[in-house]
Amino acid sequence: MAKIICIANQKGGVGKTTTAVNLSASLAAAERRILLVDMDPQGNASSGAGIDRNRLEQCVYDVLINDMDPREVIVTTPFAGLQVLPSTGDLAGAELELVSATDRERKLKRALAELEDGYDYILIDCPPSLGLLTLNALAAAESVLIPLQCEFYAMEGLSHILTTIGLVRKGLNPGLSVEGILLTMFDGRNNLARQVSEEIREHFPRETFTTVIPRNVRLSEAPSHGRPIMFYDIASRGAASYLELAKELIAREVPHG
Repeated sequence: MAKIICIANQKGGVGKTTTAVNLSASLAAAERRILLVDMDPQGNASSGAGIDRNRLEQCVYDVLINDMDPREVIVTTPFAGLQVLPSTGDLAGAELELVSATDRERKLKRALAELEDGYDYILIDCPPSLGLLTLNALAAAESVLIPLQCEFYAMEGLSHILTTIGLVRKGLNPGLSVEGILLTMFDGRNNLARQVSEEIREHFPRETFTTVIPRNVRLSEAPSHGRPIMFYDIASRGAASYLELAKELIAREVPHG
């Protein structure tokens, strides 16, 4: 039975897609069966995992709007153990089309229920806004991983997403929990970054991952090559940090039986 984790923050540019792609690849490298669900119309998680979006005939839009079987839409990536439910620009229209749909916030949840036995983890990359696509992801997930850039407005962004999670718990998904807060784009030479990191850890000691994602040039280069960081530069600090994050998640796994 898959563990479904939604990677979300209403603020853009905090490393959501970078985390979705690289954590998925790192978990796959640890021999876990992974499905990455791209719920962002920009489709960066799909292309970052090596998928040519221009050649796709179907995407997650067809699952949400046309009730297509997700198994017909899933794409196998060049990276062992990693499959993607991809996105194209068509998904931008889904936000409007879902407005009139019955049980519109649970469309993704129903689709993923058919797939859970085939994977160990399903990771969902969200758009940087609180619309129906993000609500579908939050309704489908067991937990939320919150990437947080070490910058001045970090706490404000965190309070917004925590408020949203609280509202989703009340109305849509009572079991939704916080998987963890992930500090991203960290530069230890920067006083503000260190202060923000300390403040987050002080306020959320149990929720904050031990692993920190550094600001790393190789991490920002990898998507343009359609490769997760570990297949682009395994020796980079970015690759090491996402492998560490995967280890942290795996250490939480509940033994079966």
